[in-house]
Amino acid sequence: MIARIRTHAKRYWPLIKSLQTGLLLFTGVAGFVSGRCPYLEAATMLGLLGSLFLAISGSTVLNMVYDRDIDSMMERTCLRPLPAGTVSTGEAVIMGSIMSSAGVVWAVLMAPLYGAVVLAGFLFDVVVYTMILKRRTAWSVVWGGIAGGMPVLAGRVLAVGTIDWVGMALSLAVLFWIPTHILTFSLRHKEDYAQAGVPTFPSRYGEHRTQRIIAFSAILAALAMSISAIGIGLTWGYLRVLLVLSAGLFTFALSSMVRPSAKLNFGLFKYASIYMLGSMLIFAVQGF
Repeated sequence: MIARIRTHAKRYWPLIKSLQTGLLLFTGVAGFVSGRCPYLEAATMLGLLGSLFLAISGSTVLNMVYDRDIDSMMERTCLRPLPAGTVSTGEAVIMGSIMSSAGVVWAVLMAPLYGAVVLAGFLFDVVVYTMILKRRTAWSVVWGGIAGGMPVLAGRVLAVGTIDWVGMALSLAVLFWIPTHILTFSLRHKEDYAQAGVPTFPSRYGEHRTQRIIAFSAILAALAMSISAIGIGLTWGYLRVLLVLSAGLFTFALSSMVRPSAKLNFGLFKYASIYMLGSMLIFAVQGF
């Protein structure tokens, strides 16, 4: 029985993109504890983690179902479970539908507004970004960024009971961070995207302009994160660490704007990822 469970888990686990899901889940926790919520009991935290994990994972699985044809054309993605044939389309549809539905319903039962934000994240990700825009315009990345910013906003909403400007600033920080990830991959795998017929910024605006867009987006992410920190009321010790991290990201991004290059761009991508994780960790520690 245990061996069978392990076998199935090994087949299905890659469908949820665990690293991406884990980071988005962590932003949701950071958004929640940023509200210094007075009811940090186990049941509420379990509900937050469970509902977000199911909703995020379910939407990721459904995205893989919809993109299975273009994934099969790209060297970077051709070994994913659906194009490789290790999981059938029907299995993935059932899995993604159950997980996403359960996550949204769980969230609504916890708090209607929280559930509405979780549902919005699902719709932006699966319907607007993947189904409608991804194959039509390079600017779909903006809508993907909006979807990526929903977990942290949802966590903040669950804590404070409303959509406030701090939650919006946190969501914008993630939105502006997303291009450092997606556009960097579109640069490194531009032949793959061209073969699959997916429009990208490098194919439309060129490599150097795309690298400058990534850098400018990173600067906006640092500004939004710093504003969020002030709104949350970080103590001076934590705020100082965040400002140092933000200054590093700003300097890195500015260098990439002045002298765009593949090496600088990839370095900025790695630093921006560390920056996002570190910033959310600071918010979480401060909140606890």
